[in-house]
Amino acid sequence: MKILLLHNYYQQPGGEDIVVAQEKALLESKGNDVRLFSAHNNTIKGIVGRFRTALDSIYCVHSKRELDKEICSFQPDIVHAHNLFPLLSPSVYGACKAHGIPVVQTLHNFRLICPNALLFRNGKTCELCVGKTVPWPAIQHGCYRGSHAGSAAVACMIATHGLGGTWTSSVDAYITLTNFSREKLIAGKLPSNRLFVKPNFLFTDPGRSSRAGDYALFVGRLSHEKGISTLLSAWARLRENAKLKIVGTGPLEGFVHEGAKNSSIQAIGHQTQEGVMNLIDGAAFVIFPSECYEGFPRVIVESFAKGKPVVASRLGSMAELIDHGRTGLLFEPRNAQALAETIEWMFANSRQVQTMGEAARVEFETKYTADRNYWQLMEIYARASHGHA
Repeated sequence: MKILLLHNYYQQPGGEDIVVAQEKALLESKGNDVRLFSAHNNTIKGIVGRFRTALDSIYCVHSKRELDKEICSFQPDIVHAHNLFPLLSPSVYGACKAHGIPVVQTLHNFRLICPNALLFRNGKTCELCVGKTVPWPAIQHGCYRGSHAGSAAVACMIATHGLGGTWTSSVDAYITLTNFSREKLIAGKLPSNRLFVKPNFLFTDPGRSSRAGDYALFVGRLSHEKGISTLLSAWARLRENAKLKIVGTGPLEGFVHEGAKNSSIQAIGHQTQEGVMNLIDGAAFVIFPSECYEGFPRVIVESFAKGKPVVASRLGSMAELIDHGRTGLLFEPRNAQALAETIEWMFANSRQVQTMGEAARVEFETKYTADRNYWQLMEIYARASHGHA
């Protein structure tokens, strides 16, 4: 099968980039012919560049033209789009439609129904724009990077293609990462009969850890929506010998380093993927205290693969991915005291934590391996092709 992948890389590498690379490797390992058509936000320069990008995010003639050439050259059986914002834009769907190529779109976030893609504002989840043809609240509150103008541009993209029928007529199948996300996207007026759930996966099984671990681990962006403030507040309430390692960078990096002056906390900064897996291997459990809904946190699956349970917020995708009491524990989001009590229990009950880790490993083997993911993906491709025909 000839598969053309589309992806717009962000300026700072993230989980979506890893998913695209792993999905490409998986498809190729099964004998498919795969090409990647991409753009990179590093090419956006200066005020003029940002202004042009804002317009192009609605409809980019250049991207459509270049993709048209790529399709003529490669002659794919299917086009699988990941992130199109802002440089590729929904204009690429038009190129696919002109050539009669079925389109699959993975929705890694809530961009099609929320200008900031997170359903998160002022430290809390927010659904004011869900279901609105024109997401006016996002413009009013400057939800996209704190900019009213930027928010207006993204809102215009959502409204233009919603009113023009792009979301309902130009994409043959959408991939959502959890049932929770699927329900939110349906509430945002995406067609339910084209929304299929397929989780992320690990292309290479790292193998279960043989170490019990003596510290808790946080891996993620150091920002408000990831719950890092709640985590540090919770840690201040714990016994002194409880150890925490924090991996990641972001706007709250200085705040984290200040908190790490406590000798029980170690701020490690950015790590390679191999480094992250080694740290998970040595952890007793992983903490994911996010305060937004999330799409599909890869660190949860990585932890499960290593046989490590996860402590996470009872919110959004986390509440769906973690079976409370079996593969980890859930706590009330933004509640530092509840998190502190949960962490205390995890450190005090090593045998139960080990049992949770065993269940987490079974969960990985059942749902998140490369082989299982491949057949799920092939089924969605088949449905998209059938629906297109």
